[in-house]
Amino acid sequence: MHAELVDEAKRRSYTASKQTQGRIDETPGTMGISGKEGVSTMATQTLTIDSQVHSYERNSSARPWRGHLQGPDEVTGGQMVAAMDAVGVDGALLISPYSMYGFDASYALSVYAAHPNKFGVIRPFDWQSDTIADDVAEWAAAPGVVGARIMLTAGEFEADDPGLNQILAAGAKAGIPVNIMASGKLPLLLDLARRNPDTQIVIDHVGLAQPLVPPAPPEPFADLANVIAAASAENVAIKISGACTLSHQPFPYPDIWESLTKVFDAFGFDRCLWGTDWTRAVDLLTYEQGVEAFRVTDQLSDAERSMLMGGSLAKIYKWSPK
Repeated sequence: MHAELVDEAKRRSYTASKQTQGRIDETPGTMGISGKEGVSTMATQTLTIDSQVHSYERNSSARPWRGHLQGPDEVTGGQMVAAMDAVGVDGALLISPYSMYGFDASYALSVYAAHPNKFGVIRPFDWQSDTIADDVAEWAAAPGVVGARIMLTAGEFEADDPGLNQILAAGAKAGIPVNIMASGKLPLLLDLARRNPDTQIVIDHVGLAQPLVPPAPPEPFADLANVIAAASAENVAIKISGACTLSHQPFPYPDIWESLTKVFDAFGFDRCLWGTDWTRAVDLLTYEQGVEAFRVTDQLSDAERSMLMGGSLAKIYKWSPK
């Protein structure tokens, strides 16, 4: 990062240290933990499930990256579990990173095999495949699998695209939700949802473009009207993942709540799923900050927090950590 971005990240973390209970390693660019003693005294007593995390190994000839995902040089399954354990997160949806591995989810599956009680696995699908129905059915039958993913941001599409609709239909047949990365393309997502009413669709990342490095965009919630419109389809839920990266203020990010409340009102808490989008957010906040911001806020009742931070996910994905 440029020097001024590093300075801003350090300032945000220093401010957070004055506002968070417990000992936290608050340096952006780290996993943001300092061992079990770093767990906040605000830790929840109900199941906490992160709706989106990533894990990957270092770039190598054995498993080469096809591109780049913002974050450390590696975040192994063991490192991700340690980060979650340190802040009282019970489990997570492990999303195979499209930018690194494309449609190959072999590393995510290996992480699940090593930590089967912590992760449910999701991977993106190739809309140009000639065997989409079989691909999704085979994936859905694999141990640990809880969903599929479509990257609308990876191309230009129309609502009648055969591949997209085949993935959605196959997800419905297999009984697994389909996550959709749809920032900037929410009207298209809504059209797809209406064409596939039997498919459980889950919007990624509040449906909004989110930054890789600070600062947040000048108007981070500029597309909020299209986010709210998507709630009109009853088969659409939404991840409140990475929301803290949209803030212009330091921890606990008070300026995100006015817009998030509109999302909660439109979807209802039973269709909203908290998440961090770790490790993409690594240069904007620590993992613990992404968790604690939702624990310490007075904008949520205990019942709302419980549903948002695990209850709705367990219901929608029919999965919870053991």
